[in-house]
Amino acid sequence: MNKKALSILLRARMNKPNLSLSPLPLTNAASKMHQQNSQKSPEEGNSASNNHSGNSESEFKRVHASMQSAISLNKTEVLDDVLNNFSEGYFTLSHENRRKLLLVLARDYDLNRSQVRELIKQYLGLELPDDKAQVSGSKEEGLFSSFYRIEWNLRHAIQPVYEVLFDRLNTHPGGLRFLSILRANILDILAEENIASLRALDSYLKEKLSTWLSPAALELHQITWDDPASLLEKIVAYEAVHPISNLLDLKRRLGIGRRCFGYLHPAIPGEPLIFIEVALMKNVAHTIQEVLWDSPPIPESEATSALFYSISSTQPGLAGINLGKFLIKRVVKLVKREMPHISTFATLSPIPGFMTWLLSKLASQTVLAEGDMSQPVAEGSGSTFYENILKPDEEEALMSLPKDIATGKNGMEVMLNLLTSTTYKWIHSPEISSALKSPLMRLCARYLLKEKKRGKALDSVANFHLQNGAMVERINWMADLSEKGLSQSGGIMVNYVYR
Repeated sequence: MNKKALSILLRARMNKPNLSLSPLPLTNAASKMHQQNSQKSPEEGNSASNNHSGNSESEFKRVHASMQSAISLNKTEVLDDVLNNFSEGYFTLSHENRRKLLLVLARDYDLNRSQVRELIKQYLGLELPDDKAQVSGSKEEGLFSSFYRIEWNLRHAIQPVYEVLFDRLNTHPGGLRFLSILRANILDILAEENIASLRALDSYLKEKLSTWLSPAALELHQITWDDPASLLEKIVAYEAVHPISNLLDLKRRLGIGRRCFGYLHPAIPGEPLIFIEVALMKNVAHTIQEVLWDSPPIPESEATSALFYSISSTQPGLAGINLGKFLIKRVVKLVKREMPHISTFATLSPIPGFMTWLLSKLASQTVLAEGDMSQPVAEGSGSTFYENILKPDEEEALMSLPKDIATGKNGMEVMLNLLTSTTYKWIHSPEISSALKSPLMRLCARYLLKEKKRGKALDSVANFHLQNGAMVERINWMADLSEKGLSQSGGIMVNYVYR
């Protein structure tokens, strides 16, 4: 194993990312501070932790003061130092103090609503000139001058004070990465409790990040084995769909018949914000095993399909900012230009929410079925919520299974018991697998195409591709037999096609 391969392997194993709370510094000074802390013995770490706990209030006040200075100071010659102090101080705060500081930022540095109300009153008190009155250009300007003045004041009044901090950090070296981490912390808090002021702060920061990270500002980079080990380490660490098992796996994904593309931003050098993995194949693959275990790959000149099989974000703080949509479109254009013989662009995608939805459905319907059977009612007057989601032939096939391996009072209960088993024995039994295939495939199609939330596909991956213009092409049985694939979707995967 060469030095580069060893470096990638060791660093990826040791530096598993946790952006929400890890001290990812802006400056060299902060980096050194983190390294020194990480090298302390357990006893020193506990001592430091106790000291930090004792000084937590004073530390919070110090960081709060540096944040206030970063917003209020106008001297450009000291602003960089102030922003450094704030960012470095933020990383020293405990989880609770970060939460406290973000709430202060959201509430105390919001817009001045009293001023906004007063300006609106002034604006509503103005009288529009009569449209029928014939006035000269100079006189018209005079009549509207009050409107222009108040409108200008309103535009500035409705901008929250924390916008100044965001704008200054965006132009500060390392500031964009810091803002991404800041938003990751905000999202962590909002996942636990819905705080209106913090949600408003998040929405504003998300809008800012969406503007700063427009496709025009991003560089499309093809990631290869020749890239620095530090970049390849990020690919290993952040691959979220199909984990990279070893260096041979990584080299295969970057080798002949495979492509990996990422979006880079000048403010976050050496780290893709998002990356996508592509397999060049003769036909659209049915299973992930064909993609990951296809050795040797076919000659690229024989490929007719480009299969997107994994897309991963490296920045939790960019959640909800649809960089993937633009990345896919850019990659399609690039591949079509470089390889005109590629005619099909498709995905082999997981269905992460299917099993959660199905098991919940089976559990609730099983309970309702028991209620209906214990209390017979007149025809047509049963529970309006009850639905037998199995067809008669599916029910019969499930109830015909040997009782020693498939137990239950009805087909839905049998299915529920089989699918909740953590050993997944059903995939090794042709008889059980055959009985489950028809209802699982049919209900998966229903889940992808009919189950909605606010008018959008219930499944997050389905919603992503369908919103981007793709179509469901095919649902694949036994397509991902990993533990993750079985627990998420019963091993089923789906092909979406971009036409």
